[in-house]
Amino acid sequence: MSNDNGFYKRADEHIRLSNEQVTEEVEAGKVSASFMYSLARFNAWISARGFENASDMESAKKEIMEYFVKEYSNVLEENLDDYIKNFDSYINNKD
Repeated sequence: MSNDNGFYKRADEHIRLSNEQVTEEVEAGKVSASFMYSLARFNAWISARGFENASDMESAKKEIMEYFVKEYSNVLEENLDDYIKNFDSYINNKD
């Protein structure tokens, strides 16, 4: 996963937008589902841009899926570990 100078700034902007979408009428789980769908759609588009035709993309579909699932799994584990370690600070506002 790329970690250039703007990496966390861009990620924080996506998180900020998602947090703004959580309201009394729209629960966090629904925002999360929309966020995951949009990420999958964006990653499909990014992947498609690297191919000359649909047949080549179809041939690489398994590898594309494995790449994105592995990367998501890695960053999800990293963030779950962070929340476990800092649970009181992040969730209970205890510093």
